[in-house]
Amino acid sequence: MAAVAGILTGCSAGDAASPPVAAPSLEVKYFTVKTENVTLPKELPGRASAYRVAEVRARINGIVLERLFEEGTDVTEGQVLFVIDPAPYQAALDSAKASLARAEASLVSISAQTKRFRGLVATNAISQQNYDDALARELVAKAEVSAAQAAVRAAEINLDYTRVAAPISGRIGRASVTEGAYVQQATATLLATIQQLDPLYIDLNQSAEEVLRLKAALSSGRLQRTEKGEAELNVILESGRVYEYTGSLQFSDVSVNPSTGTVALRGTVPNPDNDLLPGMFVRARIEEGTDPNAILVPQPLVSRNAKGEAVVMLVNEENKVEARVVETARTVGDRWLVTKGLEPGDRIIMDNLHKVRPGIPVTPIVAQAKAEETGPKA
Repeated sequence: MAAVAGILTGCSAGDAASPPVAAPSLEVKYFTVKTENVTLPKELPGRASAYRVAEVRARINGIVLERLFEEGTDVTEGQVLFVIDPAPYQAALDSAKASLARAEASLVSISAQTKRFRGLVATNAISQQNYDDALARELVAKAEVSAAQAAVRAAEINLDYTRVAAPISGRIGRASVTEGAYVQQATATLLATIQQLDPLYIDLNQSAEEVLRLKAALSSGRLQRTEKGEAELNVILESGRVYEYTGSLQFSDVSVNPSTGTVALRGTVPNPDNDLLPGMFVRARIEEGTDPNAILVPQPLVSRNAKGEAVVMLVNEENKVEARVVETARTVGDRWLVTKGLEPGDRIIMDNLHKVRPGIPVTPIVAQAKAEETGPKA
């Protein structure tokens, strides 16, 4: 019994003298922060609108005799759309031509008399007063001819107005009048509306605050303008599909809408197949500028703390976990654009995020995959 007790006592003493075995540190994969040259897109809500809109209206009084187009079809500039009864305007033209012929005949007679008086006054066969009266009658006759010519031209114009032509090429909508309707020049009766759908305007709105922030970033040099003079515009339909034709941003309004605090932007986009229609809600993606020193972090690697601040988990110089508060300005694809809190060379943890805690030691392993292709792993 004593021997057995001695053996047990010796074993206990030996165990107490052995040093404790350290638990292995957690292995984590990381990637190193680097700056990138990134073109920054911006999506804005907007609506499509016709490039040109022409309201076809009556320019004379009369009865509509014919409608020469199909509603909802494409028409070309100069194509005749309506015919208004031309009979009274043809009669007015004939009367104006007759008045012109009478005035011209009178001018011939008076001019001949004036020519004869010119020779007689030189020999004192007639008085100077008679000659002056003849000259005045000739001038009056010439004025009457000019007035008659203007009346003929006015009658021709009114007769032309009886054939109502399309002022622009485009898609014509519903006819506002039918055959037999009486239209008036005084009220400019609306006959139809034509809209040019190729190209198409895209009307957008951007907050005034964002416009100021963009200008400040461009002025400071943090953002650089894109190489092209015009900013490209890509239309995103309500279904999420990107429209196949690329447009361009045309101008920015010079004033802010006081009710919404936004600035109006307008772009154009080709629409050869008429897939886009005026009034459609769309989103437009435009390029605001280029950030040559952008820091991008995959969205799954950014979490929020109790204060709602954006946080990423880093491996510090002592190979311990550090929770770093960062500022995220916007998303670029599936990554956050970080504007504050990270520097090139920082090591961001990519996996075991549910296990790591600030201050614990870890064994960092360089990730083989690109950061933007890798999310957090268990």
